[in-house]
Amino acid sequence: MDMMVGGGEHGEAMERKPASYADLEALPDNVVGEIVAGTLYASPRPASLHTLTASRLGSELGGPFDRGRGGPGGWFVLDEPELHLGEDVLVPDVAGWRRERMPIVPRVAAFTLAPDWLCEVLSPSTRVLDRAAKLPVYARERVRHVWLMDPEARTLEVFRLEGEHYTLRVTHAGAARVRAEPFEAIELELAFLWGEQ
Repeated sequence: MDMMVGGGEHGEAMERKPASYADLEALPDNVVGEIVAGTLYASPRPASLHTLTASRLGSELGGPFDRGRGGPGGWFVLDEPELHLGEDVLVPDVAGWRRERMPIVPRVAAFTLAPDWLCEVLSPSTRVLDRAAKLPVYARERVRHVWLMDPEARTLEVFRLEGEHYTLRVTHAGAARVRAEPFEAIELELAFLWGEQ
């Protein structure tokens, strides 16, 4: 199997047959496994700042958009869903589906319907994977909105799919209060998401 393993940004590839789901299942519990273009990527479990940012983002969006408390509702917002998109197996940090496309959350181990929005929280071990390998898959599968959050750099990049590729709409930084598509109905406090409050 092709495999990229490691705590570094690039890992080392071993030339073999394309990775399979059995290869994912054989990984130890302390890593997150994904398959992109036949290559198995094994990333260390997220560190505390990464986990805090992803958890707080899901919590902030869940009330107004999933439950409809203080916001318009109409979404399912899920932490770390496993996505089976063609031959690729991806695990974004947070993802959302509009209920008009997915009226109920199916009882499945993995989703085959691409989300409408997702967020990848960047870390040193996943930055290149998230940007270079996963973004093209999300574009192919027509994920309309992608956020890339970097808690170390304290940035939120908001991308929108236009045609076949993503366009960077805006980069928010620091402790700003922001409204970011497709969730501009609420204001997000970046300082809270970075763990500064």
